Amino acid sequence: MQASKTENRGKAGPFYWLSAAKPKTSSEIVNEARDALVNEARDALRTVKTRRPFTPTDEQRKLLGSQSSLCPQNRPPSVFSLDTFSSDSSESRPHSGVRLSPLAHKPVLVISEKKHEVASVFLPTPPADAAEVRKVSSAWKGLFRITSPKDLFSAKVVPLDQNDVKLNFEEPAMMVNDLDRSNNNCLAEQKLYTSFNDESRQVICNEHTSRSGSGESMEGTPVKFSLQLQGERSVNSDGRFADEEQQFPCNQMKEPGKMSSQPRTSRWKRRVTGLKDETRINGWEEEDLFWHTKILPILRELEKKDNIEHLCLACTKLYQTLDEGNMLGKRFKRRNVLLKTLYKLVDIDSDPLSLKLAKIILAMKVDGKNLLSVCKLAFKICRNKKNYFIIQNDTLLDYLLQVLWDEDLQTNNEALIYCMAAIKFMSENAELRFKMVSKGAVEMFLELMKQINNIKEHDTYFAKLGHLLVQLAATLRILADCPTARRRLSDSAAIPELCVALEQRSSDKDLCLCIVRILSKLSTYSDFCAALADCSRCYILFLALLNKYQKQQDLVIRVIFILGNLTAKNDQSREQFFKEKESVNILTSVFQTYYDLDLNAPTGHRDRKGKNHLKHPSEAEDVLIKLIRVLANLSIHPKVGAALAAAHPVVGLLVGVLEYKSVDACEELVINAATAINNLSYYQVKNSAVQDKKLHIAEMLLKLLMSDNMDAVLEAVRVFGNLSQHHEIRDFIMQKKIYKFMIALLDSKNREVCFPACGVLLNLTVDEDKRAFLMEEGGIGKLVDCLQDFGPADWQLSCLICKTLWNYSESMRSAASCFRGDTNTLLVLLTALLDEEVELECSLDRDIKDCQRVYWEREFKPVAEKLLDRIQSHHSSAESITPF
Repeated sequence: MQASKTENRGKAGPFYWLSAAKPKTSSEIVNEARDALVNEARDALRTVKTRRPFTPTDEQRKLLGSQSSLCPQNRPPSVFSLDTFSSDSSESRPHSGVRLSPLAHKPVLVISEKKHEVASVFLPTPPADAAEVRKVSSAWKGLFRITSPKDLFSAKVVPLDQNDVKLNFEEPAMMVNDLDRSNNNCLAEQKLYTSFNDESRQVICNEHTSRSGSGESMEGTPVKFSLQLQGERSVNSDGRFADEEQQFPCNQMKEPGKMSSQPRTSRWKRRVTGLKDETRINGWEEEDLFWHTKILPILRELEKKDNIEHLCLACTKLYQTLDEGNMLGKRFKRRNVLLKTLYKLVDIDSDPLSLKLAKIILAMKVDGKNLLSVCKLAFKICRNKKNYFIIQNDTLLDYLLQVLWDEDLQTNNEALIYCMAAIKFMSENAELRFKMVSKGAVEMFLELMKQINNIKEHDTYFAKLGHLLVQLAATLRILADCPTARRRLSDSAAIPELCVALEQRSSDKDLCLCIVRILSKLSTYSDFCAALADCSRCYILFLALLNKYQKQQDLVIRVIFILGNLTAKNDQSREQFFKEKESVNILTSVFQTYYDLDLNAPTGHRDRKGKNHLKHPSEAEDVLIKLIRVLANLSIHPKVGAALAAAHPVVGLLVGVLEYKSVDACEELVINAATAINNLSYYQVKNSAVQDKKLHIAEMLLKLLMSDNMDAVLEAVRVFGNLSQHHEIRDFIMQKKIYKFMIALLDSKNREVCFPACGVLLNLTVDEDKRAFLMEEGGIGKLVDCLQDFGPADWQLSCLICKTLWNYSESMRSAASCFRGDTNTLLVLLTALLDEEVELECSLDRDIKDCQRVYWEREFKPVAEKLLDRIQSHHSSAESITPF
């Protein structure tokens, strides 16, 4: 029998013999493409759907998760001590732990312009001229950061014998003597402070006239000097740290109305006089007043440590007061005293209090070890799910995001790891996730990833930043579930950056797993899938990961899931993947690995029968499910499908799955294997492995037909539709009485079931000695019923029925003997379906109407007209059409 000249591989072709098609016009090609979309659900070549890999929640909530591949000594710890707050060089004076004795000799003031040079400090003698009192160097602010006794007095809120902590600041001898007094001298303390404030601030000191170190000096000349203890940061005349970037020209501070005539020999050498000095002094006085009247009482409350609730309220009040006085940040004069008071409260085991403390400490712009400690504190708070409520009602998230944006990747990489981990835990909460996205966190994370990707492998910080990248990728994975975040990821071109990170750090299994988990989520959306397909090296990357981590099930299954999504709808992706070197061999190797694991698994996993079987497939089964899906999707491409059909190892493994695995044991795995075999059996190629094993495959399919699973039955029928083109399979169907099963399926009233069943019956009618079975089992009446049921709604199925009846009626002598009681019904039905005015009445959509009209004119009408003429003449002189 000959096939219809207009059949394509997406229609009824697999159910009967194919012939060479005549050249088609462009309109016919377009119409066929439209028709293929309309009837995609019944195509012989079908893609396979599956669930995304299941990932259980990690209840341990560690920094790198319980499944991390890194050994403990090579990763940052999840458990740590929080008593690591320290007074480092950027935060406060050196910490000696003991009270210093008076100096036995007169200290000498050493002036240095070098930033890190050690300097000894003494208090200069006040000038005799009262007019000089108002001329204070702006560097006095820097001196007060080092030697101001007011800082010491304000810090001494709780008596030393009660605190068991002694002040440890190194001060000039006269200050130390003044500090040695009892706890009850509050009034005297205040007076001493006032006296010092009035007199000792009147300082004029000498400066070297040049950098040559000459001993000549200009006595009595008000100058700016740099005072710097071991580890301290010097302060400029404008109140900024000397190591900070200069924002204004050096001659900016001068008397109003006068141009500076001094050369800009150095930003350290100039006289500071006039209105700006007065303004700065007034500002100090206002700060002093605010400190003593507003902040100091709150610090006294904090040092009482009476109960958690009061401490939390005091911290809230302190933050509001600091914000009101514009004292948040680095430039607050008594910042170190404040921080030390807060550090003493960190050891208290209370997450609400720790949250308050972390927010204030972060607001004070700490750095170095203190930044690391406060980020660890934030991590400790956020890893506890019970704290989500208090976190979402606070501004900790804002400060952590600010740390990520401001801090240097290389200098503070460890602090950023804990900061990012805290944000990761926050992102698990829906409300915090929404806030995070609305604040531009997604764009910030991708920019951070881009910076890390720019660091090359030979860099000393490359490995350490990998830990940060793991936390960042884990956060993006959580955000990928949020629709708003996905839009931001799409707009920010996240896919290329993820691929770069994956390629650069392919040896980091933890990071690779995080990134493929992101991609497995995003690849379920068409826009991300297209963006991933546009990354030319993505297939090479995925194949390299499969080859390298072949036994790492959690990573392998996600890579294969991504490949399944890429090859589901894109013919170009199928071809591009297939062309990559060793692509089929790597897939076959992975298939064999997990096939063996599943085959050798305990019996309970291999054959879970009854109602008590496990709900989810085993790990090996899940990999096989996703991998077979990739093979089925790849085989839709004509060249790739033909090559796979001739790949004996691939076909052998697919048949092996049908052999040892029952539908009851793992439904999805068996059905996917049958679908892949169905797609491969379509290709009639030389050395086809499917054709070589066709009888063995038919035996396996018979088990599926006998199962109670309708999806498995339907898939088996589809495969029989392709295989029944071979004479040996048609004999097998008659021998095993499978044709009775096909006729029975016509009663299903389901087009998806009737279509492949009718295809098998059509191929059986190719052999004249097998046609009589249709009448014996009532097949003619059921075919006529199907034609009446589906009619104009499905011209493809209607055409298939008419072809079957045409083959069956080839040798009939009279319509009555051939069709018996269905003759008149068939005549009326064919006449109605050939009426051009009603052939498309069931189609509403215009595009569908156009496609259906083309199929009706080209396929259904010619066969139906011939069948109608044969029946009406009660005889036929034409030869049978073999096959349609």
